[in-house]
Amino acid sequence: QVQMVESGGGLVQPGDSLRLSCRVSGITFSNFAMGWFRQAPGKEREFVASISRNGDNTIYSESVKGRFASSRDGAKNTVYLQMNSLKPEDTATYYCAAKLSTYGSGIYSEAIGYNYWGQGTQVTVSS
Repeated sequence: QVQMVESGGGLVQPGDSLRLSCRVSGITFSNFAMGWFRQAPGKEREFVASISRNGDNTIYSESVKGRFASSRDGAKNTVYLQMNSLKPEDTATYYCAAKLSTYGSGIYSEAIGYNYWGQGTQVTVSS
């Protein structure tokens, strides 16, 4: 049974930082590229970041590039999203996702290709 559990969300002020974690079980973590997506109320889900299964390649949306960074720890089966300089427009529910990847450096921005999803964690940026 696959489980993906996000944590680390919360209420912060503009300019603050948060680190989201997504702990994965039930799959061979090293076979999966990981992604982060978010969805704000009344808006469609959007891509945030992806990290390859090797951890050697990342991609970010333009809206978060330079502020967010994704990393992964194979020993802990966990992927992280470090979010700095948070803005009110970053407010959303953040989801981690796993995509089986035959290419070690593959990174993926399309949600439709992901195999498994977490339940989401809320991030609210407000003064």
